[in-house]
Amino acid sequence: MRDTWAVINVDVGHHSQSPFEHFSRDQWSALASQSPLPLTEDDVEAIASLGDPINLSEINAIYRPLSALLQLYVDGTWRTRAARRSFLHEGSHNTPFVIAVAGSVAVGKSTVARLLRLLLSRWARTPRVDLVATDGFLLPNAELKRRGLLERKGFPESYDRVGLIDFVARIKAGHESVTAPVYSHVTYDIVEGEFVTVNRPDILIVEGLNVLQPARIGPEIPGVALSDYFDFQLYVDADPEDIRAWYVDRFLQLRHTAFSDPRSYFRNYAKLTDRQAHETALRLWNTINMPNLVENIEPTRPRATMVLRKAADHSIQDVYLRKM
Repeated sequence: MRDTWAVINVDVGHHSQSPFEHFSRDQWSALASQSPLPLTEDDVEAIASLGDPINLSEINAIYRPLSALLQLYVDGTWRTRAARRSFLHEGSHNTPFVIAVAGSVAVGKSTVARLLRLLLSRWARTPRVDLVATDGFLLPNAELKRRGLLERKGFPESYDRVGLIDFVARIKAGHESVTAPVYSHVTYDIVEGEFVTVNRPDILIVEGLNVLQPARIGPEIPGVALSDYFDFQLYVDADPEDIRAWYVDRFLQLRHTAFSDPRSYFRNYAKLTDRQAHETALRLWNTINMPNLVENIEPTRPRATMVLRKAADHSIQDVYLRKM
């Protein structure tokens, strides 16, 4: 497989051939003074994920300037749309700005998505920010079993691709009360009869493993990709060895939290010893999550508008922004 990281980080002499501009942590954090930080410690505690540490210092250095940059993208997009409507004598409705957050299992993309939702909703121009995870569009376990795909849950073929694209397309078109299925991480399945409703937000954040996948030609929606509806695409990245370590650590912690719930699909894992749990986590990583990362998720990285590169301690050390 081609090294997709080379597409992002290529330098020959003093002339970069990459379509991305690189910012070190210090260079990026120097931009923070251009925007406010409308969060408190309580806000941070409310959005932190298990095994994915985040603090105000990290938010100030990385996500404060990112929030300000996203506002520039939002404002610019809305100005362009307003000029188009004026030129074409179209209606006055403004469609939502859609942000994608992609990356591996355990890389911390859910925390990033929740953090962006909170930050962006504190801006006066974008008070209505919704977040939808693509987990809700995973096929039900019964259907995955029928198709022989239960061991490939999270791979592109395990999703209701048509339903997911239709959901985002309807929101992008300005439809009211668009619904999405609800997924339970306790039962590891779609919750029958439960839905989340999205009603014309200013910004929609779509978070998931494979949201940057290119179009897959087929009879259902030929040539259409979910990413066709995105205005900004963010990829959360890290060394695979670090992500593996985070995955194993999270698995060990889940034995005492979600896995111990009697309703949990993984309740048998709660009884594992430390050694058994470590071996089980490594097996799941090596047979499911790592292949999905290598085959499907990581190859979409060059399609992002921005890549956030994490170090082993979860801190963002490098920011890559696609050149205009």
